[in-house]
Amino acid sequence: MRSEERAVSSNKPHKNLLAWQKGIDLVLAIYNATKNFPSEEIYGLTSQLRRAAISVPSNIAEGAADRTPQQFCNFLSNSIGSLNEIDTQLYIGFLLGYMAENEYQHLYELLDDCLAFTYGLRKSLRGKMVRGKQKRRSVME
Repeated sequence: MRSEERAVSSNKPHKNLLAWQKGIDLVLAIYNATKNFPSEEIYGLTSQLRRAAISVPSNIAEGAADRTPQQFCNFLSNSIGSLNEIDTQLYIGFLLGYMAENEYQHLYELLDDCLAFTYGLRKSLRGKMVRGKQKRRSVME
């Protein structure tokens, strides 16, 4: 079930963020894909991919929880770092033959969506921080 189908209306601010919803989609897809990885990878690549995937929406949720915009940006940067780890790990899994090309492409598209929404959210927050500083300066002058 994709984020559009499971639209969440919640008092928890992170659940209403598209970046978080796309992150959940990626977690579910990675868990599904890694079910087919060899059993000897359970403590290797399977575990690494799953941990990195879980980190993405978890950092977004933690950052959205009564943090300053600067703190939230730091948590979003952590999510972006995890997404880049996933990029490398998926490529390794593909090269090792653990997934078909179409499955790799699907996961890569989900990953790309997550990166776009997370970068966009961080950019928006940074813009608000800059505008806030400019307003404070003009009041002080």
